[in-house]
Amino acid sequence: MSPAQQGGAADREVLVAGNAGSGPALVLSAPISFWGGVDPRTGDIVDVRHPQRGCSIAGRVLFLPGTIGSSSASSVMLELTRCGNAPAALVMHEPDAILLLGLIVARAMGWPSPVAVRLDRGQFERFAGRDVTVAVDGRLS
Repeated sequence: MSPAQQGGAADREVLVAGNAGSGPALVLSAPISFWGGVDPRTGDIVDVRHPQRGCSIAGRVLFLPGTIGSSSASSVMLELTRCGNAPAALVMHEPDAILLLGLIVARAMGWPSPVAVRLDRGQFERFAGRDVTVAVDGRLS
């Protein structure tokens, strides 16, 4: 695979430094609200309107096409991290500073937190159904 096919440096960037992560890809088909949409105690998507309701984000490489804003998203991400239910890595099309703040605070508290990277949404589907590794430099394989 070429660097571009692997999420090469030209098409990805690290948004928040964190631990490398690997796991099954969960490519969301729609944006999600973490506040009320994800249960931090389980990592399950609980939003009744979300197409992937019932799927768990815990330990998965989570591909987010976008988020539905809430100033509480950072606290949900922080709680997911504290409870051990955070994604193994976050791959976002549109960075969400509020959501990413939860990862920054988790790191400041000394909790293991996943790396978050930006990648064009057009590349998400090629990872669906695969086990994915996201390196600390944002490289996807």
